[in-house]
Amino acid sequence: MTTIPSMIPSPQQTKNSIDMRPIYIPNYIPNPYYVRIFDTTLRDGEQSPGAAMTSQEKLDIARQLAKLGVDVIEAGFPCSSQDEFKAVKMIAEEVGNDVDDNGYVPVIVGIARCNQKDIETAWEAVKHAMRPKISTFIATSPIHMEHKLGKSKEEVLQIACKMVKFARNLGCHDIQFVPEDATRSERDFLYQILGEVIKAGVTTVAIPDTVGITMPWEYGRLIADIKANTPGIENVVLSSHCHNDLGLAVANTLEGVRAGARQLEVTINGIGERAGNASLEEVEKYTGMYLQPHKALVGANAFVHESGIHQVLFLPLILLVTLISSITFPPFRSFLMKLIASSSSLHSSGRAALRKRLEELGFQLKDDEINRVFFNFKALGDKKKRVTDEDLRTLVSNEVTHIEPIWKLGDLQVISGTLGLPSTTIRLINMNGSTHVACSIGQGSVDSALKAVNFIVKELMQEPIKLVEYSVTTIKNGIDGIVTTYVVICRENSNYESTSTLSQENVHPTFSGTAAGTDVVVSSVEAYIAALNKMLGSKE
Repeated sequence: MTTIPSMIPSPQQTKNSIDMRPIYIPNYIPNPYYVRIFDTTLRDGEQSPGAAMTSQEKLDIARQLAKLGVDVIEAGFPCSSQDEFKAVKMIAEEVGNDVDDNGYVPVIVGIARCNQKDIETAWEAVKHAMRPKISTFIATSPIHMEHKLGKSKEEVLQIACKMVKFARNLGCHDIQFVPEDATRSERDFLYQILGEVIKAGVTTVAIPDTVGITMPWEYGRLIADIKANTPGIENVVLSSHCHNDLGLAVANTLEGVRAGARQLEVTINGIGERAGNASLEEVEKYTGMYLQPHKALVGANAFVHESGIHQVLFLPLILLVTLISSITFPPFRSFLMKLIASSSSLHSSGRAALRKRLEELGFQLKDDEINRVFFNFKALGDKKKRVTDEDLRTLVSNEVTHIEPIWKLGDLQVISGTLGLPSTTIRLINMNGSTHVACSIGQGSVDSALKAVNFIVKELMQEPIKLVEYSVTTIKNGIDGIVTTYVVICRENSNYESTSTLSQENVHPTFSGTAAGTDVVVSSVEAYIAALNKMLGSKE
């Protein structure tokens, strides 16, 4: 059996790659040991059940990805809805033109099926970025071509080449082609279609393990075979896109690197449809998929040190006992934030420090927003010994990252105990200012509260709601900690069933919401209303 030549760089080569990011050339990477990071959290990652995000949340995450230095950000599927188009366009115009001091600015990608409408819409969404890119896909496996597309190999080949040329004629000169279900495609046809789209003008070829079925050695062999048998492959960047159905997405991706792939397609924390994607670590807030505290690099316990100002004196020693400098990771910065929060001189300088930390977390606040968040920040600091980054995200999220609410919580009263069933009286305020009151009983305090919300919504909106998932995070730092509640809801009405654009499967759209506070019932209701507002504000 022939072995795959290793393309893994040496430690010194790796260091040089990190120290010097090569100039971005769409179809070529000057440094052969540099690997581009292509983050698809905002597109593939959002397909994870309950991970739907608002336009503002997507913009915040895109900013954070840029701060991490991601080379390419796949901002979304512009043709899927007006909201999605708006989000991708906003990211392209803002994040896609935010050049840092080193000249870095991320490539912004809009994904499109191989048809004119999708490609035109994607180009309209991303064209104002400094480095716009279109990623277009079409199925190439026999099972997909027959049962999903109803087209022959010759028809698929013709469509792919025609649409790549169409994208170039629009003015897009950075185009990625994705042969969907590549790992189940016939090799000779795969080599042929890739060679033809390269002739037509693509700059990147991505090889997806769409259903996540390959073993690492199989995926590595596929990449090696494509490099050896595809005409013109040396003129484009080869990219890996692996799904985690067998828990091997990261292993397959690394094997793709070993075989010569030089762009890796990943998502934050590995989120994505089904079992997820290869993982780029960090953000968790908007998806609601929280990390276990012992998770490597990004878990809360990864760089735990006891608070104390004297420990700042020993920071140089940390490098002697940790593999990676914790200074570059959020848990350590949380430790510094705790020191700021405990300071007694937080006035104008405190606001400046808070603003800087929030900017590092991805939030861009106006002066009046900073003032409101700072007020709550100080109030929380009076109640808690330590204020963490998680607390800051909670404080600011309700202030700056919400959609215009259709419903707001007015008042809430719960009667609970061992005598009789728990009951809740709730008052909701509609966006037009009208007030609606309802009472309900339930099996518990939260149950009765959510039923009261449903009573109002069903009666006035004729919109039956189903609670798909409900969870409460463990209270941290003792009894003074903030309880964070996460809910996922969907419509019970089967008329809202839709078809996934990518998988062609029938799905019930789900919507998530999070809220936090010292009262679990109040935070549960607020999280439920947040999810409800997302659902009611969505466009089918």
